[in-house]
Amino acid sequence: MPKRQRVMRMSVEQPLWRALAGYRVLTMLYAVGLFATGYGRFPRPWVAIAYYCVLSVWTLATLPKVANAASCTKRFLAADLALALTGILLTPVADAPARIADGGPTLPSIWTAGAVLAFAVKGGWRWAAAASTAVAAANLVERGSPARDTVHNVILVWVASIAIGYVVEVARASERTLARALEIEAATRERERLARDIHDGVLQVLAMVQRRGAVIGGEAAELGRLAGEQEVALRTLVSGGLARVPGASRDTSGDTAGYPAGGAVVRTVDEDTDDDADAPVDLRALLAPYAGARVSLAEPGAPVPLRAATAREVAAAVGAALDNVRRHAGEGARAWILVEDEPESVIVTVRDDGPGIPEGRLAQAEGEGRLGVALSIRGRLRDIGGTAELISVPGQGTEVELNVPKNTNTTNDSGHTKSAKGAPWTRGKAESR
Repeated sequence: MPKRQRVMRMSVEQPLWRALAGYRVLTMLYAVGLFATGYGRFPRPWVAIAYYCVLSVWTLATLPKVANAASCTKRFLAADLALALTGILLTPVADAPARIADGGPTLPSIWTAGAVLAFAVKGGWRWAAAASTAVAAANLVERGSPARDTVHNVILVWVASIAIGYVVEVARASERTLARALEIEAATRERERLARDIHDGVLQVLAMVQRRGAVIGGEAAELGRLAGEQEVALRTLVSGGLARVPGASRDTSGDTAGYPAGGAVVRTVDEDTDDDADAPVDLRALLAPYAGARVSLAEPGAPVPLRAATAREVAAAVGAALDNVRRHAGEGARAWILVEDEPESVIVTVRDDGPGIPEGRLAQAEGEGRLGVALSIRGRLRDIGGTAELISVPGQGTEVELNVPKNTNTTNDSGHTKSAKGAPWTRGKAESR
């Protein structure tokens, strides 16, 4: 079963809920402690004691309600705010008028802000404004007049709650945008994988039918013409459906002019099961079928272990490069494959002695829907965390260098490899032959 991209959703507001739960407990303890220190100054302390018993039980019992947005319902928010407003309005009953006139705290004290903040985190700044306005009205009723300290506290709670509500709304919008971007990226990668498979199989077969039909003639020529039309239509569909172009190529036409069949390496990373993809394989075994009369393979004497999925993608990219040599460098062109086992990476270089690639030809090919280099080589290496560099000088051949970082769990004792006799290797630039 093909592996699928997983889009992980993260909640940017979850820390706010945890902070709110902690705030409610701490401010409840603060309100109780504040009452305990001034117990002797309350003319009717039993009213305050009864309220604090209810407040303590409610705060601890409703901690699950402020664990996330789903559990924090409107009914809970209304009851929570009602408890805070009741405590404010009961303050004149429990406390002395002189203390209230001097700016003494209400029974719930700063616990009231927790109820308002729950509105802000749940519903944004509009809900916060409504809740803080109700708290402001209750404070004014409790004091009897808009005293300076009361107005100051009311405005502070009002501004802070609205600001937090606005931040929560922005965070939620950003979270939705990020989740959508991750979904688009996952969908794009899946479309690229499908496009790569189509390019590796269907398009190559249609191209082969078109070529063979033209050679055979007769009814086969008509069949080849139809195959050519379908190839153009499919290439247009594949190239037009991609947001950006990346990795694959394989010719199924078989051995031609001494080159191995491009289909020697099959299966892409997405076709592997988790167990197969993690098992190390020797890259040399996957590249060996490409060696032939016109393709020389230079490899280390020791195994070159890579994750199975990674090794198959590298081998498929090599097959795509050789397929391009066969189709574009001419029937008499030769190619060399060099495998270098470096301490931190594996480098595979494919070089030919063909005429090279004219400047601007790759961009033109992509525009025409011919995605051999873009999809089959660069995209493949990008998907496995590697890089593909193509160096070509007109008249001096083409060199494709595939650089794949090693898996940190893979051990390797082999050294550097030497060039094959007669293979004109260079590092970093093309050399004339």
